[in-house]
Amino acid sequence: MCFVVAQKSTAQQGETDADGPQIVVMARPKKDGEIMLRWAVTTPLAWRKLNIYGYALTRYTITRNNSTILEPIEKFIGVFKPKPLQEWMPIIEDNDNAAVLAQSIYGEGFEVEGLDQLSTIINLAEEQEQRFTWGLYAADQDFIAAQMAGLAYVDRSAQANEKYVYKVSSLVPESEMIIKEGGVFIGLKDYEPLPKPLDLAVVFLDGKAMLSWNYDIHHQIYNSYYVERSKDSINFTALSDLPLTSLNNGDKTDAKRMFYVDSIANGTTYYYRIKGKTPFSEIGPTSAIISGKGEKNLEYVPHITTKYFLDDTKVILEWEFLKEGNQYIKGFELNSSDKAGGPYKVVVKDIPPEARKIQYDSLQPTNYMTITAVGKHGGNRTSFPALVQPVDSIPPLKPNGFSGTIDSLGVVTLTWNQNKDKDILGYRIFRGNLKNEEYSQITVSPHRGTTFYDSVSVKNLNPKVFYQLIAVDQRFNMSEPSDILEIKKPDYIRPTQPVFKSYHIKDGKVYMEWANSSSDDVIRHKIYRKATENSDWILVHSVGTGQPSISPLQTEILPTAILPTAHWTDKEVEENQKYSYTIVAVDDSNLESDPAPPLTIIVPKTSMPPSVKGLNAYIDRENKSIELYWSAYKHNNVDKLIIYKGIKDKSMTQLAHVLPGIKRLVDKNINPNNTYVYMIRAVYKDGSLSKTAQLDIKY
Repeated sequence: MCFVVAQKSTAQQGETDADGPQIVVMARPKKDGEIMLRWAVTTPLAWRKLNIYGYALTRYTITRNNSTILEPIEKFIGVFKPKPLQEWMPIIEDNDNAAVLAQSIYGEGFEVEGLDQLSTIINLAEEQEQRFTWGLYAADQDFIAAQMAGLAYVDRSAQANEKYVYKVSSLVPESEMIIKEGGVFIGLKDYEPLPKPLDLAVVFLDGKAMLSWNYDIHHQIYNSYYVERSKDSINFTALSDLPLTSLNNGDKTDAKRMFYVDSIANGTTYYYRIKGKTPFSEIGPTSAIISGKGEKNLEYVPHITTKYFLDDTKVILEWEFLKEGNQYIKGFELNSSDKAGGPYKVVVKDIPPEARKIQYDSLQPTNYMTITAVGKHGGNRTSFPALVQPVDSIPPLKPNGFSGTIDSLGVVTLTWNQNKDKDILGYRIFRGNLKNEEYSQITVSPHRGTTFYDSVSVKNLNPKVFYQLIAVDQRFNMSEPSDILEIKKPDYIRPTQPVFKSYHIKDGKVYMEWANSSSDDVIRHKIYRKATENSDWILVHSVGTGQPSISPLQTEILPTAILPTAHWTDKEVEENQKYSYTIVAVDDSNLESDPAPPLTIIVPKTSMPPSVKGLNAYIDRENKSIELYWSAYKHNNVDKLIIYKGIKDKSMTQLAHVLPGIKRLVDKNINPNNTYVYMIRAVYKDGSLSKTAQLDIKY
């Protein structure tokens, strides 16, 4: 059902609108391809004038096949006003609503027989207002009568693939009164089945049943209701020929529920249901069925006065009940629950009417007990609950099986084994960010299950979260805390950056020392090297976080006070070459730190080319000379060979220099009885020198 204007009810409102009178339109499509229309105006005077001049109904086709028509197709349906009085006569005899509506339009004096009580409720003093109110009320109750009064129409030419705007306008001359037009936008595809009435409730009392249901939720669909009753839940009959209507719809009221009181016989089960009626005289589906029975109230009420505990499972209860009430009851029943609000179950039946004391032997740690006086004719009366709680100072056992998991969003699932203590109330859960800190309780009251869900932040500096569990019994005795549960969070935080502390180059090797990452979860450090600025970093070493042993060489190089936290020696380097090093820390979630600031070094050239091989001499005493000879020196970029000469234990001087290809030299400047020392070395074009070859000759 569709409404274009949110207005007051068409049937029950007679107040003058602050913005002037207005026509209100409602519509409902039917399954068989018809669209029913109803309209009314909001003030009594406008209604009276429209009864004279009439309403104009026009239909505009707005959409076809789900597409909007650029220029809506206009169709004038007709002018509507009340039928002449003679046309009403055939239906007045059998239709009370038509009679009321005809009387409100044409009657000389307006009186509705049998409706004095409703008239008193409405309390309308003016005859014009009475005509307006009861006329529209009757139209809302009977669609045929509404059509007779010019307030309804059925469009049987509507097409399923079209939607329409129906406009109802006033034909009253504007010089007499300006009445705003009304309209509704609807199509056959807007059909919906009528809903069931909701929230039917029945309170059964002594000799009566008070029914109520939600009127507000469907007040734009149903304007009245039928109440039906049954004794067997199958055969229902309406409690009135006329439907019930709420007339309490004024601007200053809040009519969210409707009420009906039915007189019934005590002790008999009755079943009730309701169904709604629309302004189009359609009857909706029935509501859910509610049942119960009335009972005569018992005037006497028991009251528990005394509790004597025999042990932790047995108690003697005493109660008060006036002796005069014994003749009206069958006896008493003892009820028990673990909560004051119930539910209660009967634990002892058939207690004699004269009894005022009973022993109960099945106490739980916490018991709420009531005593019920069972009436002979129904109408039981029950005492207020009394707390019956034996003394218990023994705490529960320490919880076990405590475990937990955490997902990537930080949702923690904790589980544990159920305690075997019979009086367990629940568990308190505690949480901490550090293992040795005082944990905070995260449960407001004892948690009754053995699974608990918590949520923690995974993007902070605490890599773990810690939990403990304490069992609580129904006397609020607390167990020893469980073992601490340690749960590692998902790791989204990269390790801190390692830093180079120092380096040393010796014998063509690079000795380096660094400070490890300070993150607790680091498991490995990786060392990368590159030889040129444009080359890629190459992994050259990987070491775990365990403290490495320190080599004797490093102990000699570095003072004891600054021994490194970690070190490594790169032996795979070349002399006279520039290298850069960096370090990356890796944690147990395989997250890597930022690379350490690069350490850039140059390996100096410390080694010398090999010496000349095969240096030897031939002593020619006859010619007083020494001939030196040696093997060819076959190395690239050699400029020359230099030969040095000296007397043993004295300084040496250059004897000669020869080309690299020369392999002999004759020394004639010699004297007897001397030991001569000869040395030879190669000189390279870049100025570097080879190792020397030495030869001692006694002459």
